[in-house]
Amino acid sequence: MPLTPEGFEKRLKRLKADLVEQGRRVQEAVERAIEAVFERNAAKAQGVIHGDTAIDHTDVAIERTAVELLGDATRDGAALDDAQLRLVLTIVKVNNELERIADGAVNIAEQVETFVRLDAAPPETFRVMANSVAGILEATDTAFDEMNTTLARTVLLSDDAVIAFKSALLRETQERIAAGQESVDVGFALQVMATELERMADHCTNIAEQVIYVTTGAIVRHAGGKWTDADPNA
Repeated sequence: MPLTPEGFEKRLKRLKADLVEQGRRVQEAVERAIEAVFERNAAKAQGVIHGDTAIDHTDVAIERTAVELLGDATRDGAALDDAQLRLVLTIVKVNNELERIADGAVNIAEQVETFVRLDAAPPETFRVMANSVAGILEATDTAFDEMNTTLARTVLLSDDAVIAFKSALLRETQERIAAGQESVDVGFALQVMATELERMADHCTNIAEQVIYVTTGAIVRHAGGKWTDADPNA
């Protein structure tokens, strides 16, 4: 049966809903990985690591469905408006960003073993940074779900704060190692986790850019220390 405009829209809405659900699943993985570090809970960390398989399978399924949808539309000569095409392309890009965020959650969870083995606790700087990134991810998921450009722009503005948190955390860690107050192993684990959190924030800003693009057609870029709408004719 040929793909009708109504049929295309129905499948597109279902695909978007599946991605929103994937976003919440990834958010939960990140939050549980952070909790595992704070609690030094090896079992919870393993749950995050094993749970990544389901996220990977959903990632593949969403991308395959998006490709099939575009293929069916092309085969049947369905006329897509710009907004529909932008949304399909955005879903593919956001899906990839979420999968990478989930990988970051796994990498954080893998550091829990170090804190358990050495009976060490992460510093408050890490707690603040981690909770901030978890909040940014939650805002990002909501921005995509609601196609909320105001919230998406708020996510963009959070990027510099995360970089500042990482710098403070690593500087503090280096000072503690130099003073013999922190082991090299813990310092390495903190560096890995801070780097993953920064990457998560970067992926969130990429998703926020896509929300703005799919909703308004505007392309935003970070330059000169601020976010601006790029000139589409440049």
